[in-house]
Amino acid sequence: MKAMAALEETFQKRAEAVSAIVAKVAGMAEAFDYALDLCERKEACQLLAAGCGEPLSADAEALCGLKQQKVIAAPALSTEAWTELKQRCDPKGILLTDRPLRRHLAGIDIGFTMADLGIAETGTLVIDSGSEEVRLATMISEIHVAVLPISRLRRDALSAEAELREFMQKPAGYLAFITGASRTADIERVLAIGVHGPLELHVLMLEEV
Repeated sequence: MKAMAALEETFQKRAEAVSAIVAKVAGMAEAFDYALDLCERKEACQLLAAGCGEPLSADAEALCGLKQQKVIAAPALSTEAWTELKQRCDPKGILLTDRPLRRHLAGIDIGFTMADLGIAETGTLVIDSGSEEVRLATMISEIHVAVLPISRLRRDALSAEAELREFMQKPAGYLAFITGASRTADIERVLAIGVHGPLELHVLMLEEV
């Protein structure tokens, strides 16, 4: 137990060092409530229409102020989990979708995923991203909420070698290593967050599976 607690502490410390927000949840119901609360508190993604600064007709003007319905993308959930999350989304007017996410390239508020592994040494999530929908949910959402079962925590990448090999044996597979929110400093070494992916990464450490 002490060893697992130490792993949790290391993972949280390293993940928070790269701007991830880490919280512990007792079950999936609590994880769903966390994501919904986050979605309700944020501004809806806004369509970026060209020409809104120019004189427009009333109808076109209305389009410029159009806000999308809030969207949570949650691909790869089990049928049971999907149903439970949808029952929470519907009364709040939040659209829950899992495909095709290409139809939502103008904005997804929350990408909700399940992490396959966590690497404590670097605060990294490992997510099997063979599905395009999972890749899009983790890349085009404004906020990425990932649930990481504590039992899937590993001390370092070497400790996860056998599992990583298994993932990589899948034909044409994608395995994502995600550490913190999307960031880049390739232009004049000025750090920018959320340029190539989500502005925020929330990791929910799940006590039960």
